[in-house]
Amino acid sequence: MTIRYEANPPKILPDVDTNESILKFIEKIKIISKKCDAIHLTENVLGFQRVSPIEVGKIIRKEIPDLPITVSLRVRDKNENEISEFVENCIAIGFSGILVLMGDPSQSGKKDSGQIPSDIVKKLREQGLDSKIDLYLSISNKPNFSKIGKKLESKPKGFMTQVVQNIEQVQNLSDRLKGFLVIPIILFPSEKNEKSAKFLNLDLASYGQGFEEFVKKIHDVTGDVLITSPSDFNGLNEFLERFSN
Repeated sequence: MTIRYEANPPKILPDVDTNESILKFIEKIKIISKKCDAIHLTENVLGFQRVSPIEVGKIIRKEIPDLPITVSLRVRDKNENEISEFVENCIAIGFSGILVLMGDPSQSGKKDSGQIPSDIVKKLREQGLDSKIDLYLSISNKPNFSKIGKKLESKPKGFMTQVVQNIEQVQNLSDRLKGFLVIPIILFPSEKNEKSAKFLNLDLASYGQGFEEFVKKIHDVTGDVLITSPSDFNGLNEFLERFSN
């Protein structure tokens, strides 16, 4: 069973001590890593400037060397050299995988680079880097399969989904993406995550009751689940405590 935790590195804010924020973040990872199998570090979620996943990932690798770490790579605001440097750093640190995605528009108004995630995965594979680190792409929870040819042709290790809310979505993706690892993302259902649910047009009530069974059923289909809980660390930590026992 593989249960991953999605961790958003701290925002960089003018009136907040970034080093102190990093220390608090690392302590949270130490706590929750005892109840999950791996973590996924995001990069500048919603376009807000955050501490680099490379920076916090280095610390986590030193503090918890056996914890597998995957990381998001935004290509929207990077040129090819910056992308190559990011990937080389991930390999040098010992990350297990990279999710190559477009990313949300930058809140600072930075111009888009024009890079396409599937093209980047294809180039990295042509350089043989997929033998050093797993490469993933993102996919809708209900994609138009006639329009994802470029993603399939780039031959990633697998796909991390948009947040799912029912078993049917997961089963459909698993059935249609044979040969690829599918990692469904689930939003932890709690009052504190209601704002995120509304933003994502999710109905938490549709799976909130019997959430443990919901996670198990999805895991039965894919063998891998990524749980996100952006506003309720303690709630998810308590759930994983029960779930892992």
